[in-house]
Amino acid sequence: MPSQITPANESVLLVQLSDSHLFAEADGRLLGMDTRDSLQQVIQRVLEEQVQVDLLLATGDISQDGSAESYQRFRQMTAAIPGAQRWFAGNHDDMSVMHQVCTGTDLLEPVIDMSGWRIILLDSSIPGSVAGQLDAGQLALLEQSLASAGDRHVLISFHHHPISVGCRWLEPIGLRNPAALFAVLDRYPRVKAVLWGHVHQEIDQQRNGVRLLASLSTCVQFAPGSSEFQVDHEAPGYRWLRLYADGRLETGVSRVTDIDFEIDYTIKGY
Repeated sequence: MPSQITPANESVLLVQLSDSHLFAEADGRLLGMDTRDSLQQVIQRVLEEQVQVDLLLATGDISQDGSAESYQRFRQMTAAIPGAQRWFAGNHDDMSVMHQVCTGTDLLEPVIDMSGWRIILLDSSIPGSVAGQLDAGQLALLEQSLASAGDRHVLISFHHHPISVGCRWLEPIGLRNPAALFAVLDRYPRVKAVLWGHVHQEIDQQRNGVRLLASLSTCVQFAPGSSEFQVDHEAPGYRWLRLYADGRLETGVSRVTDIDFEIDYTIKGY
């Protein structure tokens, strides 16, 4: 059964935190950036800008090393943001460890109903693989959740990009079976948006009336349009989404403005 969350207002406010890449060590660094510090600054910006968050979505790569300590740290840090939370895995995450840390909570529950909307969260991670796939079980969950959504509008989220984002080096490490995904979505006109992380950059496109949204990372960003792996100079941040009862969706991103970081360009990958 879907979780039921009652928003504070008629519309629903979601905050997406993606690709935080935390480590077991509190001062762990990704490409030279202290990922705990950057996440803390992004959380502070959320608290300054968003009066009431109804649902916080952690859209994969919460951890860089799959450690229990990294998930516990993320949970402790994000507890400062009032409201419900849901997580799912990215390619750097360890689902077995995530399940252990989340035991006794609803953090990993995949379907949420909120004020005329259904939020469906899918696991596109493949153990040991950077690329992703929606396996038969996840596609069945998607189909069942859409078929039972009634007159609710639907937002779907998972980690890997289902479309080209214009970066040649990212092409082979996205979702391996996007055609299977869109074959399902195309049968359900109530689907309004698909949201993902993984690419550490903003994308906002339309496909058959569905908003396709990729989001920035709470740590380092990847350069748009890059052929080879390249880090961008843009600052960390988060995406917010306002969902209205009539199916409208407003969204934007916000970046920290006072973070001091120096990317280690001697590192060729992540």
